[in-house]
Amino acid sequence: MTSSDLYPVSRLAAVQEATAKAGLDALLLTPGPDLRYVSGYDAKPLERLTCLVVPASGESYMMVPRLELPAAEASPASRLGLEFVAWDETDDPYEIAAKRLGQVAKVGLADRMWAMASLRFRAVLPEAEQVLAGTVLRELRMRKSAVEVAALREAGEAIDSVHRRVPELLRAGRTEREVGRDIAEAILAAGHSTVDFVIVASGPNGASPHHDVSDRVIQPGEPVVVDIGGQLHNGYCSDSTRTYSVGEPPAEFASYYEVLRQAQEAACAAVRPGVPCESIDAAARDLIAEAGYGEYFVHRTGHGIGIETHEEPYIVSGNAEPMEPGFAFSVEPGIYLPGRHGARIEDIVVCTESGGERLNNTPRELVII
Repeated sequence: MTSSDLYPVSRLAAVQEATAKAGLDALLLTPGPDLRYVSGYDAKPLERLTCLVVPASGESYMMVPRLELPAAEASPASRLGLEFVAWDETDDPYEIAAKRLGQVAKVGLADRMWAMASLRFRAVLPEAEQVLAGTVLRELRMRKSAVEVAALREAGEAIDSVHRRVPELLRAGRTEREVGRDIAEAILAAGHSTVDFVIVASGPNGASPHHDVSDRVIQPGEPVVVDIGGQLHNGYCSDSTRTYSVGEPPAEFASYYEVLRQAQEAACAAVRPGVPCESIDAAARDLIAEAGYGEYFVHRTGHGIGIETHEEPYIVSGNAEPMEPGFAFSVEPGIYLPGRHGARIEDIVVCTESGGERLNNTPRELVII
């Protein structure tokens, strides 16, 4: 697939239409996932302003520091027919953008816009209400196209290839950091352009869902949670968790791991159009609670994924939004016993017309090394 497939020219028009429908006068998109989603331009976040201005009507344009103009013109954004408004070091790009916008009452700012930029826009557009651009873009970003799903499938296959290598890297006597370093190298070798995170959580560290790596030495008989992901060159992300055991695990762990496996299976099986997002969470959570481990499942069941590892929709109690074809998200229940050990199983799943498709396909049974 090419950048023109993943970042089609038609997307800008769809965003402009959605902006008008939402009652906004314009979107102001600075470097980050919102800008990349709309234009394909993975701009560097700098103190110098780069900003795609998408008015509700009229022509869109991109404010670009003159020294960044060649990069902008070489990016997929050049296909959009945009005017690149290059500004010089002695210019005030915020004033230039405000003058071109004219009288506006409500603007959407990129969700990841730096406070420095948002405050400068407030100063030059004092009468304009500022809201998050995500209120407009979420409806588009949540519904992945077939090409986007293919990109996520490619990312899933890449991270699966890394998990297949984990058993040769995990050994008693090695530190989490040593294993994590090898995994990071494997993530890049598998085709990722960046390593976004590597969690190697052994023994009691496995009870901390967002543990990173440490100098702790992995011991025989310990479970190890390995949660890894990165971004491919095309901007789409991978994320998958498997739990391993270096030798035979404690009997208590083996018992609740089977509960977890069944809960993850139940949640994946519950995916289909029309089902509320919170029902996917409940499918896993109810089984874990019935087995007596409810208090040890301390986070939501999943998060959306695309050009960000965490984006909408969120698979959590209270989110009654119905599933639609094209929703892509993680299903990752966990059980964490403080001071002892923990486990998590995570797959990326896409809602299809008839159910759900898992994009990760390594074994979910406990892998004993």
